[in-house]
Amino acid sequence: MPEKVYRFQAESLFYRRTPPPGLTWKRPSELCKDPRLFVDGISTRDLHQGSLGNCWMVAATSCLAAESSLWKKVIPDHTEQEWHPKRPDLYAGIFHFRFWRLGQWTDVVVDDRLPVSGDGTLLFCRSATPREFWSALLEKAYAKLNGCYEALEGGNTAEALVDFTGGVSEPLSLNQEELIQHADQRKILFQTLAHAHSHKALITCSIRPAEGEALESVLDCGLIKGHAYGVTAVKKLRMSETLHSMCNASRLYMVRIRNPWGTTDWTGAWGLGSPEWQQFNRKEKEKMGLIVRDVGEFWMEFEDFCRYFTDMVVCRLAEKSLLWPQSHWREVCCHGAWTFTSGIPTFPSSSYCLNIKNQRPPSGLQWSKQRPAQRRDKKEQRLSERQREGRIQGEKLTKIDNAEIKPKQIKDRKECVKELEGGMEMRWDMQIDRRTRCGGCINHRDTFLHNPQFLFELFGGGEEVLICLQQEDRRMKRREGSGENLPIGFEVLRVEVNRVCRVQCLCEQTASSVYMDSRSVTLRVTLGPGRYVILPTTFQPGATGRFLLRFFSHSHVRLRELKEELPAPSMWRCCIPDSSAVTTVHLLKASGLSHPKKTAPDVYAIIRCEEDSVRTRVFKKDESPEFNTKAIFYSRKLKSKISIELWRRGLLLDTFLGGARLQTGGSERGQNRVIDLQGGQSRGSVFVEISSSHCLTDL
Repeated sequence: MPEKVYRFQAESLFYRRTPPPGLTWKRPSELCKDPRLFVDGISTRDLHQGSLGNCWMVAATSCLAAESSLWKKVIPDHTEQEWHPKRPDLYAGIFHFRFWRLGQWTDVVVDDRLPVSGDGTLLFCRSATPREFWSALLEKAYAKLNGCYEALEGGNTAEALVDFTGGVSEPLSLNQEELIQHADQRKILFQTLAHAHSHKALITCSIRPAEGEALESVLDCGLIKGHAYGVTAVKKLRMSETLHSMCNASRLYMVRIRNPWGTTDWTGAWGLGSPEWQQFNRKEKEKMGLIVRDVGEFWMEFEDFCRYFTDMVVCRLAEKSLLWPQSHWREVCCHGAWTFTSGIPTFPSSSYCLNIKNQRPPSGLQWSKQRPAQRRDKKEQRLSERQREGRIQGEKLTKIDNAEIKPKQIKDRKECVKELEGGMEMRWDMQIDRRTRCGGCINHRDTFLHNPQFLFELFGGGEEVLICLQQEDRRMKRREGSGENLPIGFEVLRVEVNRVCRVQCLCEQTASSVYMDSRSVTLRVTLGPGRYVILPTTFQPGATGRFLLRFFSHSHVRLRELKEELPAPSMWRCCIPDSSAVTTVHLLKASGLSHPKKTAPDVYAIIRCEEDSVRTRVFKKDESPEFNTKAIFYSRKLKSKISIELWRRGLLLDTFLGGARLQTGGSERGQNRVIDLQGGQSRGSVFVEISSSHCLTDL
């Protein structure tokens, strides 16, 4: 074999290790007679992990094989790619696969040569049927997409599920203590899984090894730590009187799990050969639906599942259709990038992964639906805790021996760069250019708002949304010594109801994701009606890269990036003076709008400034409505008058309850005022917070 060809084949396998002795590359026709892409269709039993540590990918492939509508997207035109014994001239020796990457399907074409060990068997993934090769060829295509086979060593099942389906993977961390002690919490989790599984979601689970514990260590019950399993069925069974006496339960909550290795490890209740199975004959098992379809599958009671498994990934599928049912997610997405302005140097992305640990949410039931946004004092408390964690991590970085720190001066630059052992850390001691879009997380208040900003609005009573931030895949760069994911996350800020340009100062923090060095970070949260801005960020400022922001909701929501610092000028700019001041008006609440013995009115408010106005929603039968409405106005006059009008909604005509007028001064921040209503039927008061500035980019 020519040396160049040998080197290419070796690089297709490994970038650090040397190929095992006796390894060869062979075509399927050289391994067996009458090879096939599929034998008797496709199923999860076709997958057996080889000598590569990629159970995360094999588990995801196993989930993929269970749903024909999904694997047909990954293996397009599968019938045309099949071997045709009667027409060998049609066989070209190449195969076509597709994987979803950063918002689009990517085509990958591979030839049919596969790595074979010295004993003549496939070195990596293979089917239980020697004539079947779809799993081995798919693994080769996925290895090519990621650089080589070795690049698949170690990974996240959530990433592979997204690559195979284009869905959104939501990691769920199970609080075992709570789930074991509280049956109602187990029931909620079971219902969540059953609902997801009924909507074709793909589910995997694993047992997280303790710190310092070896991967793939075997528990007494036969389960393997650090190993990815696939959930193939979720069932709730009502037991008959006979079965009730046997199982001592009226209902049986069961899950079916599959090991990608093709072995049934579970030795507990309902495991293969357990006493529970021996109590029922085959007909009773089939009647209950407790069947085992494939090699490596086994059943567990859900209580045992919660006792052992610590992590789960639910990959939900989203469709873009006007006729999509209300119970399903609708998706909108935007591409973006963390970038520097021209003339400012970029720095190695891997430097910002130094000593960054995953920041996890507060302890509790992480798998359950998140609570609605809390009040401001709660958010400020969480914010201070996050900042304190950031300072602690910063102190850990500075504990490196000072003798190893060598400051490196960069001429004519505002940044200070320090080289550290094994990487570098960048600190921005001065304000960076406003056009830069890589300002780091909210711990870095001076640069945080320099990140990309995306606006969306919710109407009605608000709703539950799912937000997913996915960064570009870096696994391909492992050969170069890098390839580590950036620690990423995002913040959700509630902004003025009429904002159309970038946020200039830190406002109400409504929700916050964790920061993880993962390909994607997901947050499920319930938000009230209003306008919001999402800021995708890296953990440290200065890290660059591309990302995809995905937003899922049950209603039609528009997501767009805010690029302009100020609103677009008027088309009548030649006749109308430019804005000279900016003011934000936060209408907090009103009180005393009705007499004690009268019915409270249906009330709404209108805030006016020059020709602009903002109207709140109607608060029904509320004499002290909590408006909590914030508006921003760009005025042509330095001292503009702002009016607040309160109206009672009527059947035919609305009634004026009273108004308040105020005049902004020069520059003021957070001035609270209580103003009595004048000129109407009510003698109540409004509570307002005002901020204003002559610099239009201050607010």
